[in-house]
Amino acid sequence: MRLGLYVNLYADQADRPRLADAVEQVRLAEQAGFAWAVLGERHLHRPGYHEAVTSLAYLAAHTDRIGLATAGLIAPVHHPVMLAETLAHIDVLSGGRLTAGFVLGYRPEEFALYGTRPQERVSRFEECLELVTRLWTEDKVTHRGRRYSVEDAFLSPRPVQRPRPRIWNGGRVPAALERTAWTCDGWTTSFNETDEELPKKIALYRSFPRGPRSLGAEVIVCREGYAAPTTAQARTALEGPLRGLYDAYGDWKRTSADAARYAQPWEDIAARSVIGSTAECAERIGRYEEMGADGIVLRIQPPGMPQADALRAIEAFGALTSLTP
Repeated sequence: MRLGLYVNLYADQADRPRLADAVEQVRLAEQAGFAWAVLGERHLHRPGYHEAVTSLAYLAAHTDRIGLATAGLIAPVHHPVMLAETLAHIDVLSGGRLTAGFVLGYRPEEFALYGTRPQERVSRFEECLELVTRLWTEDKVTHRGRRYSVEDAFLSPRPVQRPRPRIWNGGRVPAALERTAWTCDGWTTSFNETDEELPKKIALYRSFPRGPRSLGAEVIVCREGYAAPTTAQARTALEGPLRGLYDAYGDWKRTSADAARYAQPWEDIAARSVIGSTAECAERIGRYEEMGADGIVLRIQPPGMPQADALRAIEAFGALTSLTP
């Protein structure tokens, strides 16, 4: 089972513009055998949030082997040519370590910031990913679509990976799963998808036909994660910072269908997470493997968690026998 570390990109005036803590965590995760360092995208957040793509470039310069992934970039707000070019360059700079994960987005403020409308997000997403894929794999691209048009466009250099970097997409509803199966190579679940929901959704996702450019249908489960010598120690380290993050999510996700899940009791959160003693976490990881997951992305450090606590959890997950380099 491959593990990914979801990197904390939240910033404040004390650490801006440094990413020293993230670099220390990702380098430790690389040594521990994690498969990916995974970054998300957020805008209009106070006191700050580090930009994802440039942060990937920074992490590429400070690591050697670990995969560099996004989960995910808000595809409908970005111009596809710029997105394809910058991500291709990340793949070049890292020696072929990029996995590009996308989402539709849900915050009206972020769409307004980029001059787009939420009502257009599906059509923009579909055209964006089509253009990104074609620009990564074709010598010359002409496209006249509903949202974007390009004439004889090409990238130089193109990505190192052949035929291209893998593409992930997040989403919860059947239409999103069908779109992911046809357009992408992997599905990233929500962090709050319950264990009861997952097997049916995994089966549904893999039942949909894959498109002619698809490289597969892997399932990447996103989970809160904290491993410690005891369950009580894991809860003590994680609960306070995670509650702070979830309180903020209650406002950010007010337009999202899963907003109510951020106000649930700790027991409900723990039931859909990889939190506890090392033995308990190993058992949980095994359960997701049995469900059909190909990898698990762990959000170990919410804002407010001390760096030392995050490093201890990364080391603990690295010690699990189910973690493969």
